[in-house]
Amino acid sequence: MLESTNILDSIFEQKRQEVAQRKAKVDLRTMRRWASEQKPPLDFLGSISTRKPALIAEVKRASPSKGEFGLRYSALELAQLYFANGAAAVSVLTDEAYFRGNLDDLKSTAGLPQRAPLLQKDFICDPYQVYEARAYGADAVLLIASYLDFDLMQELHDLATELGMSALVETHTAEEIEKALRIDGLKIVGVNNRNLRNFQVNLQTCIRLRTLVPAEICYVAESGIHTAKDVLDLRKHDIHIMLVGEALVKSENPIQKIEELLLFR
Repeated sequence: MLESTNILDSIFEQKRQEVAQRKAKVDLRTMRRWASEQKPPLDFLGSISTRKPALIAEVKRASPSKGEFGLRYSALELAQLYFANGAAAVSVLTDEAYFRGNLDDLKSTAGLPQRAPLLQKDFICDPYQVYEARAYGADAVLLIASYLDFDLMQELHDLATELGMSALVETHTAEEIEKALRIDGLKIVGVNNRNLRNFQVNLQTCIRLRTLVPAEICYVAESGIHTAKDVLDLRKHDIHIMLVGEALVKSENPIQKIEELLLFR
């Protein structure tokens, strides 16, 4: 497991190296063509904003802070279970170095005949990755406000929109929310209760910051959500959309955990 100091910087440094290697194998022109050949993306924003509560259920094998999770299901089996049991969307973690994911997980899940919209969860820092996300079947991408400078974040957001995808802009502080709200065309803000620089988690983070985001912007609580009580606490503060990974992938009975989090909706 990685030491807490500068985790995010280390992850993005690794990611930039990976992107350079992938560009050398598949150039940007080819990746853009692959993206254009995909079926139109599903409506991620519509799916998560029309349910109360709404669950974005995450597929991941490991994390830098917790190590390997020892999944009882394959990534594809877990995604199918999520689809069949009420998830509004599924997040597929595709980072390999730190989370043991891969783009093939995204591609195979996107190829299912019946599915919910897919969020590619990765550390995006280059337009190439947005085309890559679309080429592998993503309907939405994650943009991390704490790391990306504003101009690049706007560029990536614009590109995702141009390709018909949604962009979930992830924040953790009031300053990052202020930065995100400057994005032209912003539709979705996520607040990660986990500090990505030291991996400490506090569910009160998204509750404390809720009033900073206008009602017309979709608001997503990420991380630290484990029980029905957590969901009820969020809903008391007008937070109805949650992204949940660890509580599901580590559960002995994921279906039962989904039912608990959705309050038997």
